[in-house]
Amino acid sequence: MVKQEPEAFSWADLVRDGGTAWTGVRNFQARNNLRAMKRGDLVFFYHTGDEKQVVGLAKVAKAAYPDPTADEGDWASVDLKPLKPLKSFLTLETIKADKNLKEMALVKNSRLSVLPVTAPQADRLLELAQTRM
Repeated sequence: MVKQEPEAFSWADLVRDGGTAWTGVRNFQARNNLRAMKRGDLVFFYHTGDEKQVVGLAKVAKAAYPDPTADEGDWASVDLKPLKPLKSFLTLETIKADKNLKEMALVKNSRLSVLPVTAPQADRLLELAQTRM
């Protein structure tokens, strides 16, 4: 899962652009989550700020590589391509209320901008969003 303020870069921006390099991550744990992403992995796109909801599905088009926006340090980025919007957006409130999702990193460590999602969690998110792959 990647999280972004919609005012800075929204799901609509990702769709309009046809993809993007996910750069600028400057947290070690979030960086490690980026590095764990493999080409073809499903990525949930989450709007932070006032919305606090998962709005779309993307895929990793290019696995982790050195972040070209980093002036120093060992930072990573991945390339993302949009797949589809969720049929029903999933609010943080809905996710927190679901017994199957209460252990999600989104719930436990909501400050991270890049979060892991397990296969069972992904299945449940898709089910709640009424979205098929």
